[in-house]
Amino acid sequence: MNIRFSISLFCCIPVLAFSPISHSEKSLFSAATSEQKQWVGKPAPAFKLQDQSGKWHELKQYAGKWVVLYFYPKDNSPGCTQEANQFKALYPQFIKNNAVVLGVSLDDVASHQKFSEKLALPFPILADQNHQLANQMGVVRNLGIAKIAKRETFLIDPQGHIIYHYSSVDTQTHANQVLADVLKYSKSLGSKSLASKPQSSK
Repeated sequence: MNIRFSISLFCCIPVLAFSPISHSEKSLFSAATSEQKQWVGKPAPAFKLQDQSGKWHELKQYAGKWVVLYFYPKDNSPGCTQEANQFKALYPQFIKNNAVVLGVSLDDVASHQKFSEKLALPFPILADQNHQLANQMGVVRNLGIAKIAKRETFLIDPQGHIIYHYSSVDTQTHANQVLADVLKYSKSLGSKSLASKPQSSK
């Protein structure tokens, strides 16, 4: 009896050990999905920020265009340089498809100016040194005393609504992924627009 009881108890141990891990993995997955979806369909927050040249940019000035609002942690860091170069390479394609690219970090205008000149960036990078927009969009990350923006992107449709939130970004492929989504969603909205138009009588 003692031997059987010991075997039964031993067989139960793996179940008890692995059950909480499985539950936590599901919780993390649900949290990530929830984070991604919380912005979708909502109006993008209005903002007024300066770019690397000191020029002011507001969301409302881009009405009627797709807006790629990509947050990145730090000027001149390897990952941020790679991501900026990817958007630079594809920027003509974004413009061709009625989309603008706006980079955002918590660095100031002077830092952005050096970063932009170094890479010859053709698009604005906005200085959110007061963390106003980053706080509104929940992308501020604390690193001890310092704060940086998380590497996340928001795709805003021509009506000013967030159509997708990229909460996980690969700096090597992200720009291409966003461009593909602009094309996909543009076709989808175009099809809906055509479907809503009344057919002319012959």
